[in-house]
Amino acid sequence: MIKPYLTYFLLAFILISCSKGQNTNIQYFKSKEMKYNVLTEEEKKVILYKATERPFTGEYDNFFEKGLYACKQCNAPLFHSSAKFHSGCGWPSFDEEIQGAVLRIPDRDGMRTEIICANCGGHLGHVFEGEGFTPKNTRHCVNSLSLRFIPETEVSRHYDTAVFASGCFWGTEFYFQKAKGVISTQVGFTGGHTQNPTYKQVCQGNTGHAEAVMVVFNPAETSYEELAKLFFETHNPEQRNGQGPDIGHQYRSAIFYKDEQQKKIAESLMEILRQKGYKIATELNKFEKFWIAEDYHQDYYQKTGGTPYCHHYTKRF
Repeated sequence: MIKPYLTYFLLAFILISCSKGQNTNIQYFKSKEMKYNVLTEEEKKVILYKATERPFTGEYDNFFEKGLYACKQCNAPLFHSSAKFHSGCGWPSFDEEIQGAVLRIPDRDGMRTEIICANCGGHLGHVFEGEGFTPKNTRHCVNSLSLRFIPETEVSRHYDTAVFASGCFWGTEFYFQKAKGVISTQVGFTGGHTQNPTYKQVCQGNTGHAEAVMVVFNPAETSYEELAKLFFETHNPEQRNGQGPDIGHQYRSAIFYKDEQQKKIAESLMEILRQKGYKIATELNKFEKFWIAEDYHQDYYQKTGGTPYCHHYTKRF
């Protein structure tokens, strides 16, 4: 997912037109009710007929503002700006796509691998591996004409956020990254009193913060209730001030709700579990501030290839 996760606002996006001189709201439509944006003739050549724009001419070739890159045709989110890097090839390059957003298919030339939007099938470009540009060793070479850029400061009316704490944030993130409808995750700290806490300070247990994960999701594909259920089913909500071998208030089980609707959903699920005989220790707190953890904590299990040592899936609903 996103790396290096620079600000909270990168977690909330609005899919709007970002073409020069425009400020018209557009929406992301699911495949079953697909509606397309009107494309220019040049965009049609690339997106529909798989042409390639000339190198070093695209709007986003040498463009590195923070935000989200979406499909020009259907507005589906494709890449985060933090995955973009300068390759010198003449086209925008990304070393990672948003999970499930891009499909790989054999190119017509029989040698390369084409990448298309998983939502609408629009042509994006090609993907190459083994070049060594970044540690991920992957380069999505994308036509600028296939992309629409959404600045990080534009808050989405179509995406939503949720914040969960269930012990070590590595394991919490691991499960949410795999969930349907999740656009991005970010690990960090919340619920404490220290400003700009570091991981070392939080581990000392005196900042009041919990290790937590902020989840950005598409309400058209999943719901807060489904994510909250996943939260309860991927850790032990009966353990107080710790999770597995990680002991301390910073590893507590907690939901940080952003509004009354999220609070009611969480309360309802907690009551269902209590009726099932669970002694729920999960805290329910109003969300206030999220502090981003150091970069090496982000996508930990994606980087290391391991699996959580203190989080396991247990069906409870």
